Amino acid sequence: MNGGRLSVSTKHIAKEEKSGIRIISTIKKYWFIYLLAIPGFIFLVLFSYGPMYGIVLAFKDYKMNLGVLGSPWVGLAHYRELLSDPSFIQAFKNTIIINIYNLIFGFSFNVFLALMINEVQIRRLKSIVQTCVYLPYFLSWVIFAGLVQVFLQAPVPGDTGGMVNQLIVAMGGEAVDFMKRPELFRGILVVTNIIKTAGYSTIIYLAAIAGVDPTLYEAAAIDGGNRKDMLFHITIPRILPSVAVMFLLNVSQLFLSNFDQVYNLYNNFVLSTGDVLSTYIYRISLGGGMEFELSTAANLLMNVMGLIALVFSNKFVKKLDVMGIF
Repeated sequence: MNGGRLSVSTKHIAKEEKSGIRIISTIKKYWFIYLLAIPGFIFLVLFSYGPMYGIVLAFKDYKMNLGVLGSPWVGLAHYRELLSDPSFIQAFKNTIIINIYNLIFGFSFNVFLALMINEVQIRRLKSIVQTCVYLPYFLSWVIFAGLVQVFLQAPVPGDTGGMVNQLIVAMGGEAVDFMKRPELFRGILVVTNIIKTAGYSTIIYLAAIAGVDPTLYEAAAIDGGNRKDMLFHITIPRILPSVAVMFLLNVSQLFLSNFDQVYNLYNNFVLSTGDVLSTYIYRISLGGGMEFELSTAANLLMNVMGLIALVFSNKFVKKLDVMGIF
């Protein structure tokens, strides 16, 4: 009996030794690659994982003289305060609605745009279209939001307003003050986000399309297939893994919000539909509220819910026989 146990133990030790030798030999073989990865690893530890100890603020009554770790523990008191705050509930609701709109319209438009750009046969025209689509992505939200406000500007005495209102008036309509209409503000956020970010997404999809084996298209052409058949039976099925990954990344952002975009576009007139979690957190912390515990609790809640949404959507994608993120 003891001999059997010793034999199993000896085999286990031998297996661990072989594993250790294999790891050491791999490091020796690829030492330069590991050396290149060290600065990035150190940066990740110091600036991504290091500050994570600050999440304990969500469960403490922070006192500056006591520090983060020395402040008294209050448990879930901050979460009860958040859930009883109408401003938080409204910001949470707005964030979900805007991100669902972005997921439905923005995500599907980006895939459609990439497929349409790929179908352009004239190389020069294709380059011009791609440049026009990519350009907004390289502008900061401060500049882009300023351009949006100029285009949507309402007429004032002595001024005809922005280009959009000029077109509306020229067509016999009545000018609209877009930036002060709460019912229109979510749509403005979705449209501007699509225009600003479509270029980056199309790069990813076009790269996936470029990786499709050209012989598949040649075989389809020989069999009498047209561009539509090739699109639906070759291109789209081959880029599904990339589409799935981008979909999962969008779902993970479902409870987050683009602070730069909203902060540079919204105003007091559209708070009811435009205030999102990121702007709410800014107001109660760095924006003058100084409630760092409450903002940490809200931020932690957002990220945990985003992680849960990502896990469930990843399982859903795997059931469709498409590789997920993990």
